[in-house]
Amino acid sequence: MKIPGLDVEFAALSAPVPIWHARVTAPHWMAAAGLVRERGGRLLALWAGSPVAADAIESVASSSMATRASAVYVSYVLLEGVFWLALPLDAADGPPQYPDLSVVFPAAARMQRAAADLSGIHAEGSQDPRPWLNHGAWGIDHHPLLQDPQAVVLPAPGALVDYPFVRVEGDGVHEIAVGPVHAGIIEPGHFRFSVVGEKILRLEQRLGYTHKGIEQRMAQMAPLDAHRLAGRVSGDTTVGYAWAYCMALESATQTTIPPRAAWLRALLLERERVANHLGDLGALGNDAAFALALAQFSRLREDWLRNAKAAFGHRLMMDCITPGGVDVDLEPAQIAPMLRLCDTVEAEVRRLADIFEDHAGLQDRFLTTGRVTPALAAQLGLTGLAGRASSQAWDLRCDHPFVPYTDLRVAMAVQKNGDVAARVAVRFEEVFESLRMIRHMVTHLPVGPLRCDVVLGDQAALGAGWVEGWRGELFVALELSGADQGHRILRCHLHDPSWQNWPVLEHAVMGNIVADFPLINKSFNLSYSGQDL
Repeated sequence: MKIPGLDVEFAALSAPVPIWHARVTAPHWMAAAGLVRERGGRLLALWAGSPVAADAIESVASSSMATRASAVYVSYVLLEGVFWLALPLDAADGPPQYPDLSVVFPAAARMQRAAADLSGIHAEGSQDPRPWLNHGAWGIDHHPLLQDPQAVVLPAPGALVDYPFVRVEGDGVHEIAVGPVHAGIIEPGHFRFSVVGEKILRLEQRLGYTHKGIEQRMAQMAPLDAHRLAGRVSGDTTVGYAWAYCMALESATQTTIPPRAAWLRALLLERERVANHLGDLGALGNDAAFALALAQFSRLREDWLRNAKAAFGHRLMMDCITPGGVDVDLEPAQIAPMLRLCDTVEAEVRRLADIFEDHAGLQDRFLTTGRVTPALAAQLGLTGLAGRASSQAWDLRCDHPFVPYTDLRVAMAVQKNGDVAARVAVRFEEVFESLRMIRHMVTHLPVGPLRCDVVLGDQAALGAGWVEGWRGELFVALELSGADQGHRILRCHLHDPSWQNWPVLEHAVMGNIVADFPLINKSFNLSYSGQDL
């Protein structure tokens, strides 16, 4: 396949969604970015490879070019699907560099900084070379993904430096520093506010405190076992990440899972979506001083999680998705209780939605607060739930449906105002739509096996997984060695939509008062752990 206007041939990957890959040159790299932007597409992920993984790319592509020192990868989304580009880099003349994509897609900036920390490759001409994941835990010249994953040596700590936050100066301007340790149980993140009185002029985030070395650990695991680690990238998205990893593995091995397994995976994913939306709606009400919402939504969420435990053996449905299918089934005795709970939850959530709509105090706090206009959302690459609240009508379940979404005909929830009220409305709509789909799946589950064998091939292979999690798109890029290297994971990149959305939050709070930051922040509810791999 070709993208019109780009002289590159794309090879298809085996996946239930349309994904293609190709090797490119540096001119192609920038031409592709401009063409994607021109055609209304968006950046999905950018990540760095390792020397051994770059060798695998060469092998898979059957290229006549010499093996390179490393590579940088990018994936774009167009209406046709995902396009995964590999740019081999040569370090013969110094540290490997590649053209800066943040000039076309601002969301690339932090991804490029993370790639520099982990793999030592740099975006040439980048306006922001500050470290992102390296907080001094390792030296500035140490790059974890360049190590042999089978013989990792713990690095000596690097020097602690004063992170150069951007300063805002002027009459009456002062700074408020929040975090990285917070009063609640949320994960660590630092927020530096520049304010005049109560009005926020600028917010700058510093994250990366929960960097766990997951991508390096992935390369130490057997491909058929790594789904368990994928499911622990972000605890609130265990189903989504496990499915995305398994889809990537099944793509690389050209495995088609049984229909019942595909339906059960979607059932688990929609249950995960409902659980998180119920929790968020309660917290959003509470942040606007409406404690009744927290009490009622917490009660509903607890009933929902207990039902998951009864039906699938785990409140969060962890380790239910495995390579080739699922490890759980929906027993006939669990169908009636699940349907009754769906009816109860829908009735109560509809009553609560009416209360939210009629509550003057809530609406005063929600409307126009933390607004991201559709134009700004498109420019910055806002995605997922938050993007749909700002007219970014992208939902993988609708745009590129696969089994069983081909039968479910998902109605996409889209709002245009881009404020807290819009993000609340999207959550309500998605709860009702997920409950509809859950009822349909429970009563129409196809019969058949729960899984099939996943057979690793003799040759090196690439695979990709693409799943619409509750926050937005989850993308997993997987590179496997052949039998001659013992069927190893050479590189596994797991991408969370929070990479795109955290920078947009900095814009969403501008012009608002400091007291509204917790409410705006919760309306996005982005993942620290999911983007601090």
